[in-house]
Amino acid sequence: MKILIAVGIILVLIVAGYLLFTMNNDSVAVVETSQGTFEIELYQNDAPNTVANFIKLTNQNFYDNLIFHRVVKGFVIQGGDPNSNGTGGPGYSFADELDPNTKSYQEGYVKGAVAMANSGPNTNGSQWFVTLADLPQLPKNYSIFGRVIKGQDAVDAIGLVAVDNTDKPVSSVVIKKITIR
Repeated sequence: MKILIAVGIILVLIVAGYLLFTMNNDSVAVVETSQGTFEIELYQNDAPNTVANFIKLTNQNFYDNLIFHRVVKGFVIQGGDPNSNGTGGPGYSFADELDPNTKSYQEGYVKGAVAMANSGPNTNGSQWFVTLADLPQLPKNYSIFGRVIKGQDAVDAIGLVAVDNTDKPVSSVVIKKITIR
């Protein structure tokens, strides 16, 4: 009888551990840049299509050696454009994920939020940005798909680089590599 109880407890612990593991299935993107490394928790439950696209492009090495082409002090750093000028993308677009019931939507564009850059509704592709401050005034038109959880100092350093009159860094800030773990 004691053996059955022990086996039952072990099974309950295994199932509970599995459920805890699968309930928080958010991946982390490690972004290595010429200004340091930062990590992004990816919100797979809040923006599954956006995260899937980001992971797909990352696994294809799409972002490797691209630059942050737009840096606005106190606002955002933006990258993911193969043309390096804000006009490029992967050759397709996909729909916004702007669900008011998600935690990320309700929190909004807080410092370190990671969201898709776009040129209008449902025009997401490869470009994304990280907020440098809380931006409650920013309209909720950009799918939030993650948040910086480590290395905010590297993001802040990028946000302070010298830029030209188009907000492009004078010296390129390179995304060396992004990996998913």
